[in-house]
Amino acid sequence: MRLFVAVVPPIEVVEDLSEFVEPRREHPDDDIRWASEQHWHITLAFLGDVPDWKNEELEERLEAVAQRQKPFELQLTGAGAFPGVPDARVLYAGVRDDTESLKHLSMTTRSAASRAGVTVEGRKFTPHVTLARLRRPIDVTRWVRVFDTYDGPVWTAGSLQLIQSRLGEGPGQSAAYDTVGEWDFLG
Repeated sequence: MRLFVAVVPPIEVVEDLSEFVEPRREHPDDDIRWASEQHWHITLAFLGDVPDWKNEELEERLEAVAQRQKPFELQLTGAGAFPGVPDARVLYAGVRDDTESLKHLSMTTRSAASRAGVTVEGRKFTPHVTLARLRRPIDVTRWVRVFDTYDGPVWTAGSLQLIQSRLGEGPGQSAAYDTVGEWDFLG
């Protein structure tokens, strides 16, 4: 299974961001593939392909991480692009986390996965919600300026999710996400 660990914003936060994004989706641009709001999340650790036999220990370790974590406040605000604005492949909404709890949670979930024998993929942790993927590297200065004006509602992150990603079949098909485990922050 292709798995990742994430914090998922509540429906009211998703709806608020969706309302802001929707008018931008209406401007056709062949280079931009907008992410479905059903897929909006903050990835803490991308695990890639994980053998089924490692899942039980992985889930136990993630549950232990969640039990030690206190709920904390987050806000979707601002924007950015990977790898950079002039040559973007991904456009994203930023995340305000005054306590840096996401950074700590990312480190502890990555460590838990490693101790379960699961290889963690990816680069330096940058909290974000992917808004769009670009078919080719392009300058997204104007898009970042537009999304930089966004300030979403503050919410309390209260759980950790282990999500399975199934790649889309065929051109233009997006991945499907299924939550395979969720654990509340008990702190």
